Amino acid sequence: MQDLPLKLEKSLESRKQEQAFRSLKRSSSLIDFSSNDYLGLSSSEKIYNKAHEILKENKLLGNGATGSRLLSGNHILYDLTENYLAEFHKTEAALIFNSGYDANIGFFASVPKRGDLIFYDELVHASIRDGIAMSHAKAYKFDHNNPESLQNKLSKIKKTEDSVLYIVTESVFSMDGDMAPLEDFAKISEEFGALLIVDEAHATGIFGEKGEGLVQELKIQDKVFARLNTFGKAPGCHGAAILGSTVLKNYLVNFSRSFIYTTALPPHSVATILAVYQEFEKGISLIQRLKNNIQFFRSQVSQNNLLAHFLESKSAIQSCIIPGNEQVKYVAESLKKEGFEVKPILSPTVPKGRERLRFCLHAFNSEEEISRVLKILTKLLE
Repeated sequence: MQDLPLKLEKSLESRKQEQAFRSLKRSSSLIDFSSNDYLGLSSSEKIYNKAHEILKENKLLGNGATGSRLLSGNHILYDLTENYLAEFHKTEAALIFNSGYDANIGFFASVPKRGDLIFYDELVHASIRDGIAMSHAKAYKFDHNNPESLQNKLSKIKKTEDSVLYIVTESVFSMDGDMAPLEDFAKISEEFGALLIVDEAHATGIFGEKGEGLVQELKIQDKVFARLNTFGKAPGCHGAAILGSTVLKNYLVNFSRSFIYTTALPPHSVATILAVYQEFEKGISLIQRLKNNIQFFRSQVSQNNLLAHFLESKSAIQSCIIPGNEQVKYVAESLKKEGFEVKPILSPTVPKGRERLRFCLHAFNSEEEISRVLKILTKLLE
């Protein structure tokens, strides 16, 4: 076995010294305030059985896709599921990718071209940033959730006649849990002739009457060029989809490298997506239960005089700012000893001084669990 190059060893050592070293750990049996399984659907026996029924109905009982979708992996469930997604999300077409990361990489690396201009919220997900870095377009970040900053950036740009402008944001941000002013961004995109792209990863299955996402809750889907909806969070399964026009779907099939050059999802994964969305279509009480827990959590934050520590959020993500990697890790470990799994988010994932405990709320969390974890946190922060 060859030694790791010295400069790579130094990078690892630097992470350790900064209390930012990552390691793989198995999921725990502690009270869950950390996973993205907002509705608890990842362990739903009903969904599991429904997915199996879908596989049997379509005579797809194999374990793998056998190849990319352009070779041998494009089984019938893809057509059924993508058509269902398009109808559910009130769009022309949907294209399933293997993950949200793959979808963002594939979209941004292929759609914006040389000469185009991308304006993105400074706090967008790493997958969006990585995709933008792979494109040949020029990119400019604007202040977080700030329409005036976006307008200011757009008004100063010099574009050629064939330049395309893209505005990029998340609907619910994964670290702060706050929501973008999507209606304002939609108006700005119209004003400047830009194309609006919204990552709905942490809104899918939570916002909207049936979990359609924040874009549809605000009824602005016709003003959005493309949406990313992932299935590994509230839907409790795996994969993602780009929603948009049929022409956009055709373009991605032809030019998105993360779609073209990868083995397709196995039939069971796609059947699970379809099973979840069929439940969404019926309307499920879990969504309202989650919303009730979010309201209760915020009321308890106020009662425990913790508002100064928590970022404002109406989503399932509630972040408590505890500056310093060492300090936030200490608080997280203290909560773990009390039976609660709450993940510390360290720099450099977030800026130094903005380290935090990231509470992810779920439909299955009880009010007693919420009250107890916040009372313990109050004592730890005294």
